[in-house]
Amino acid sequence: MIPSKNITVLVADDHMIIREGICSILEAADDIEVVGQAQDGRKAVELAQKLLPAVVVMDISMPRLNGLEAARQILKIAPATRILILSSHSDDAYVEQVMAMGAAGYLIKQKSLLILVAAVREASRGNKFFSPSIAKRLRDKDQNLCSREVLPSKKITKLTSREVEVLALIAAGKANKETAAELGISLIAVEKHMQTLMEKLDLHDIASLTRYAISAGIIENSVQLTII
Repeated sequence: MIPSKNITVLVADDHMIIREGICSILEAADDIEVVGQAQDGRKAVELAQKLLPAVVVMDISMPRLNGLEAARQILKIAPATRILILSSHSDDAYVEQVMAMGAAGYLIKQKSLLILVAAVREASRGNKFFSPSIAKRLRDKDQNLCSREVLPSKKITKLTSREVEVLALIAAGKANKETAAELGISLIAVEKHMQTLMEKLDLHDIASLTRYAISAGIIENSVQLTII
């Protein structure tokens, strides 16, 4: 008897070749069905709300809405869905943000495709799953938890989803008018969001906001964006 494919998965990655490769790996499993694909963060949120998959495999660096903010929005609208972050980066700041938002795990893209099926299965059962190197770092850090300070993830929790979207586009080089068109809001609304961002973060120019966006994982710098 052929087992039913009872673990539904949405795959979100802006690189078509990588996205299709992930889908092929997952579809080869007897118990996993890929029910949707998204090429950007906003589409991932839309499909997650529509399809309610058991697991979302999400890249961090995506256009329109980065994977971290998309994951936050999905967890709000579909709390039963489990999020697995799949990224080229293993920086502590990214991992800490993923843990803080309640994601099910964090996998390093170059090294984890072979364990992706296992990660999806564990996530669907409600368990956490990390790439071995990240899991080791987390265990080591647990031993020194009392002396450790929380990184920028605390600060980002002060921002609304819309503010994060505006910040991501402005930091990526979009003009206010372009940002308004992209988000479907007025130019005045963008300017108000910018003013609020500067007040909340105590940052008063675009360069400072861009540096914050990079350090907080809202966008990635130009060097990181070239890594696949």
